[in-house]
Amino acid sequence: MKQELLTFPITKVREQFPALKRTYKEKTVTYLDGPGGTQVVASSVQAIKEYMEKGGANLHGSFPTSYETEEIIADARNIIADLFGVKAREVAFGANMTTLALSVGRALGKTINKGDEIVVTEIDHRANVDPWISMAEDRGATVRWLKVDPESLTLNLDNLHEVINEKTKLVAVGLASNAVGTINNVKRIAERAREAGALTAVDAVHAAPHIAIDRNKLGADILLCSAYKFFGPHVGIAVIKENVFEQLDPFKLQPAPDYLPDKLETGTQNHEGIAGIKPAVEFVEKLGEGADRRERILAGMAIIEEYENSLADKMREGLRTISNVKLYEAAPDVPKTPTIAFTVEGMNSRDVCKRIAEEHGIFTADGHFYATTLAGKLDINDKGGWVRAGLAPYNTAEEVEAFIQAVEGVIKG
Repeated sequence: MKQELLTFPITKVREQFPALKRTYKEKTVTYLDGPGGTQVVASSVQAIKEYMEKGGANLHGSFPTSYETEEIIADARNIIADLFGVKAREVAFGANMTTLALSVGRALGKTINKGDEIVVTEIDHRANVDPWISMAEDRGATVRWLKVDPESLTLNLDNLHEVINEKTKLVAVGLASNAVGTINNVKRIAERAREAGALTAVDAVHAAPHIAIDRNKLGADILLCSAYKFFGPHVGIAVIKENVFEQLDPFKLQPAPDYLPDKLETGTQNHEGIAGIKPAVEFVEKLGEGADRRERILAGMAIIEEYENSLADKMREGLRTISNVKLYEAAPDVPKTPTIAFTVEGMNSRDVCKRIAEEHGIFTADGHFYATTLAGKLDINDKGGWVRAGLAPYNTAEEVEAFIQAVEGVIKG
């Protein structure tokens, strides 16, 4: 075992997540459902509670609670800017990633005309597919697809120059598959989009909890994610390049702000939720070291990535030894998040998850997880979709071993 893994502060990390104390049927719960939303760090819970207890307020008032709300929002923008290496004025908040994508899509649609093309992928969550398809349908544009190879579980980029061409106005691609964990070559796709004069919209929802992200190096014009996937509350986040954001004309109320980034934030925001964003990112920051906050966040993410991947390797190795289990994973040389999808021959995935929860207190998820195109190509819907187990920095090697034994026990009956 690597020395770095020996020093990962797992006890200290687990102490920061109150949900880990929960029991179910006299068993301590193991949360392996992180891809659907991680548990919330205690400091984030406390910040939400304190905001509501001290008195909330709307913006632009001339009294303390209004000033405090504006400061909380500014702090959240600044730390998200450091998380992704962007400007604070490029960061907007909303209900969730899907709602923000639909809003951005409607606004971008004003610049799309008949004969234009948009590109989406077969591996993505539909939240990074349908908003753009709807935009294209409204404007008479053509939709083209980057295909997924059902054997390698990676995007086929052989015909990238043909799919993304001079007619392309937008390319939407996920940084990582929320279903099978494949990390896509977004940088290459974005470079081709830029050559063609197209924008790139990146769904970073699944990637953000697991890998360090530099928006500019990635080449994303629009980057979308959600704080509840990285130890925080249910708040959506849109990071839009300044020059693109300035030209964006969102649907909004007439008196609402028309400046960045507020013009995308329609209506009163979830202020208490936004209060929980900064502590969620600080959890990552405090794991790392560096001269400034961005460096510490990057270092913290690197520590998380290495630790989670060590657990994921152990889980994949264990599941491969179990007969009747079929893993859906890219090749070893393809980077992946610590998200493991599989099916059990002769069993519905819902039944597998239910038994693991009822008999062992281990929470996993089943279904297509809105990656419906990929699920359809793999023909798994009649099996109840995948069983999906995802790892977070609060999980342990002992929990992974218990999960492997639980799957074995369910199969043996």
